[in-house]
Amino acid sequence: MSGLAYWLPVVWAVIVVVAITIYVVLDGFDLGVGMLFAFEKDPSDRNVMVHTIAPVWDGNETWMILGGAVLFGVFPGGYSTLLPAFYIPIILMLLALIFRGVSFEYRILAHTEREKIVWNYGFMFGSALASFCQGAILGGYVQGVSITNGIFSGSVMDWLSPFSLLCGLAVMCGYALLGATWLVWRTGGALEKRCRRWSEVLAVAMFFCIVAVSLWTPFLNAPYLRRWTEWPNIILVSPVPLLLVVCGAVMASALRKGSHRVPFFCALGWFLLTLVGLAITVWPYAIPPSLKLWDVASPISSQLVVLGGAVILLPIVLAYTVYSYHVFRGKVSAEDATHY
Repeated sequence: MSGLAYWLPVVWAVIVVVAITIYVVLDGFDLGVGMLFAFEKDPSDRNVMVHTIAPVWDGNETWMILGGAVLFGVFPGGYSTLLPAFYIPIILMLLALIFRGVSFEYRILAHTEREKIVWNYGFMFGSALASFCQGAILGGYVQGVSITNGIFSGSVMDWLSPFSLLCGLAVMCGYALLGATWLVWRTGGALEKRCRRWSEVLAVAMFFCIVAVSLWTPFLNAPYLRRWTEWPNIILVSPVPLLLVVCGAVMASALRKGSHRVPFFCALGWFLLTLVGLAITVWPYAIPPSLKLWDVASPISSQLVVLGGAVILLPIVLAYTVYSYHVFRGKVSAEDATHY
């Protein structure tokens, strides 16, 4: 395999991982805020929670679209194989995101209390279902997809397993933690204090989810187990669990001491480290446990054309994202104007 044929799919794999990471960081906390509606009953504080994400939430799905576009254009073999395997959770996730978006907007326009309750539940349910589906898709992907002659040969329900259910619940818990720590950063008063309590409980639950998934994953496929337990691999991968413990300790300390930003960045650290662990586990497979990156990649010419567009567009999208979060920084209170 020539140098370009080898390295281009690797570059694109890194771009996909970065896009997924940014999506998790940006959309994770606003999905978490939606789920936390279930714990906050005060209408005024619910409005404050929405106001913390209203100016920026629309652009967060951009990174999901980017991941799908890259999969279609650069790894068409992966696209044509993974979609049939995950049609059901993908469709459910997209419907949940649509319903959530509609509820987000219409809850403000509701004329009666009954209408507002309906849209609030829609916002909560859509956020929870979208989060669960993302975790279930991840779990189904990690546990492996049935392939025969490069084509999906399994059942449309293969993704549904105890492991994928655990991953779905873990992602729900993790996104709720991101949402709670985000609100610690962006709100004040009694709402901030409640969010600190939620963060403490969710951090403990998330830690046990990480431990459970981490202990289960190596036994799904033999290459996974070798990656984490054989010498000298164990030396190379050991910093990941150690840093997870450090992040957890720093988060717990920051929540007790009244820090505003540190808990959120520690929660992000947990997600980044789990994604690093996932990358270590499945590398170099595009579709575990049989198809590698190079097996599903498009021709070099196609990859180069798409890469040219990415080099132009990605800095623009990143700059816009950073600028929008900079403009709408700071604490949000009940006196602030709505996003209309």
